[in-house]
Amino acid sequence: MNCIKLRPGASVVLLACLQLPPAALGASLEYSVDGLEDELERNALAWLGDPPESAQQRVSFVASAREKVERSLQALGYYSPDINVEVLRTEPAWKLTIEVNPGEPVHIRDITVQLLGPAAADSGFDELLASVPFRPGDVLRHDTYETYKRLLLATGQRRGYFDGKFVHSRVAVETGAGSADVELRYESGRRFRFGELQYDETQISGAQLEALRTFQTGDYFAQGRLQELQAQLQRTGFYSGVLLTPELQQAKDGSIPLDLTLYPAKRHSFDVGIGYSTDTEERVSLTWRTPKINRWGHSQETRLEYSPINPSGRIIYNIPLTHPINDFLQFSARLEDNEFGDIDSQQEELGVRRETRAERWITGYSLRSLSESWELLQDSRTNDYLLPGFSLSRRDRVGSLVDPSSAFSQFYQVEVASESAGSDIDLLRATARFGYIYTLAPDHRLVSRAELGLALVDDSDRQDLAPSLNFFAGGSQSIRGYGYHSVGNEVRVTRESGDAVTLVVGGDRMVTASIEYQYYFNQTWRGAIFLDGGDAFDEGEFDLHLGAGFGVHYLTPVGAVRLEFANPISEDKPDWRIHFAIGAEF
Repeated sequence: MNCIKLRPGASVVLLACLQLPPAALGASLEYSVDGLEDELERNALAWLGDPPESAQQRVSFVASAREKVERSLQALGYYSPDINVEVLRTEPAWKLTIEVNPGEPVHIRDITVQLLGPAAADSGFDELLASVPFRPGDVLRHDTYETYKRLLLATGQRRGYFDGKFVHSRVAVETGAGSADVELRYESGRRFRFGELQYDETQISGAQLEALRTFQTGDYFAQGRLQELQAQLQRTGFYSGVLLTPELQQAKDGSIPLDLTLYPAKRHSFDVGIGYSTDTEERVSLTWRTPKINRWGHSQETRLEYSPINPSGRIIYNIPLTHPINDFLQFSARLEDNEFGDIDSQQEELGVRRETRAERWITGYSLRSLSESWELLQDSRTNDYLLPGFSLSRRDRVGSLVDPSSAFSQFYQVEVASESAGSDIDLLRATARFGYIYTLAPDHRLVSRAELGLALVDDSDRQDLAPSLNFFAGGSQSIRGYGYHSVGNEVRVTRESGDAVTLVVGGDRMVTASIEYQYYFNQTWRGAIFLDGGDAFDEGEFDLHLGAGFGVHYLTPVGAVRLEFANPISEDKPDWRIHFAIGAEF
């Protein structure tokens, strides 16, 4: 066993505590390095290494100790050290003392970094040339010099200069003057181009691959372009692995053929989920996915979900159009029960949607046929709606996907319905949602969100507006302090028994907003205080509902586990409500 013993001062003693037979105990060695501090000391000890384990090794260790210390110091720019080595040959362990005066370091006097060949006109090297990590007057460090050399070579390789090499590289040290000149001359040779892309056409269609390609045959080689294509192929979800390899050995006339190997994802996958939130109570889900049904990239997802408040089933079938990721047609079918305020609702829906993505914006064109039945006391209704719609959304994040340091999300949607086009009412419905995250200072973060909703419908058709097309507020993602979908326009009705009750039926307008301050205790835990407000209401009946509270969040790879306590402070008799949820901020 090797032991490390620290003694007062700058010296470090490495003691070999060897659990060996008695004959081997006499081969141990204790050594110390005195006179060095910090990085100089650490580097000297690293060069010396562990104490020897045999008598033969011990002699060799002592004989090479001076040279190793000298080289460790030269690596950090100290070329004129004064080193005194003393050996005390005691038994069972020799004692080696190395006294070091590092002297003054060598400083860089002159620097020459030159690109020769086509690379001299390649802007891909501009940043590297502008950020040379050593300057005249700096202490000479060979590790920094060698790292920069490797970076130059690697940049050349990434940009297709596979014949690139240093025709001249040296560090000329004048120990008497305490100075050094650094010279690097890199000859790039010709820049290679992308050759033919070879792939299995049974794994991906030519049209799909062309849509995803980030380069064309004949373009100058750039490793980043290959990585982009790999990432694009991985994002489709069609493949468990993607291997895109330049065949350097087959290069011809400055062109490098490429080999694309695709490893298909599992034909089917099944996920079972169990969760709980105070909004929807316990929840069990089963999801069946087929990421690639055929070579054209069709996919499907079937999801069954149960909770006491919101059981549902959904089937989605995706067909890529001009781009496997950024342009697709989606067919869907949905059955869902839900509770909106005091209304029980059952929805049947068929839909088709085209979604395109460009410059981080997601644009959607949709058409859905909705049949919804609902009950309010003894009143039952069933209405049909044909809803063409348009949506636009965008999310910008900095940092983690689930816990970003800053972020801004925006979502806009407009849907219409017309009696002349198969709906039971005329309707214009618009929604907008915003989320904002800003880091005020390390460990201090501000989170805010807002949601707006408007449903324009004739007064005569107001009672025929389905609950899912109305607006409700309240819950862990809305106004905390109030129950899920418990805030909305209220009506006074009389039961068959003659009792008068007030029921929440939602509103044709909604305004909610929230602001929250978060403090990170560490990388896993944070606290929060918040204020939420808003209402779901009919025109002219806005009544501000406020909720305030605090919470503690446990951070996981899938989002924060949030336990929050909120009080409806705008109520005459406020009472604390507990909210529990898991997931990303928005």
